[in-house]
Amino acid sequence: MDQPEILYEDNHLLALNKPAGMLTQPSGRDEASLESLAKEWIRCVKGKPGEVFLHAVHRLDRPVSGIVLFARTGKALSRMNDQQRRREIRKVYHAVITNDLPAREGTLRHLLRHSRMRSIQAPDHEEGARECTLHYRILRGHSGMYLAEIVLETGRYHQIRAQLAATGCPVMGDARYGGQSAAPLHGIALHHARMEFTHPTLRNLVTIEAPYPVPWPLRSP
Repeated sequence: MDQPEILYEDNHLLALNKPAGMLTQPSGRDEASLESLAKEWIRCVKGKPGEVFLHAVHRLDRPVSGIVLFARTGKALSRMNDQQRRREIRKVYHAVITNDLPAREGTLRHLLRHSRMRSIQAPDHEEGARECTLHYRILRGHSGMYLAEIVLETGRYHQIRAQLAATGCPVMGDARYGGQSAAPLHGIALHHARMEFTHPTLRNLVTIEAPYPVPWPLRSP
């Protein structure tokens, strides 16, 4: 498997750097996904014929690039899911935006609801709306672009994309949420850059980092 890049691998876990434009999991259509490519790599390179156990611990939207973590054993999957429920997995994203956020660092809180393949801001007490929280800091600004580091506190559908758009700062290239063109990017300028968690069997702290895709409009200092 030439692409995507392997970021971390052991007997229990596999982390890959997902290219923008690729599905995390199969859709049922005749289309390659990160999961199907990873299973084929395990069958061919690791010499494991037959059904391969591999389950995504989390997913990324199709136009988003960066770290996707897979569990290779049932024990790893169960324990990583427990960490997710307890919000013990730290996920750090980098986003390029073309409008500056209200402060150099801060917290965004919105109520969002799912509507026609989007998440939109909802008024207080609306049925079906869910509270969403993220923390951000601006890493760099250049030529009207700003690189924001984002740490999720909650994990909702399109959360980062929707919250930044609700603040008037949509992700570059994210036309669904009002973002400006990001050509020649293959997706949008949102990248899962770093992930920190406790290993499900060894119990040590694991930190995984993913390099930016090429091209990328604004890199960290």
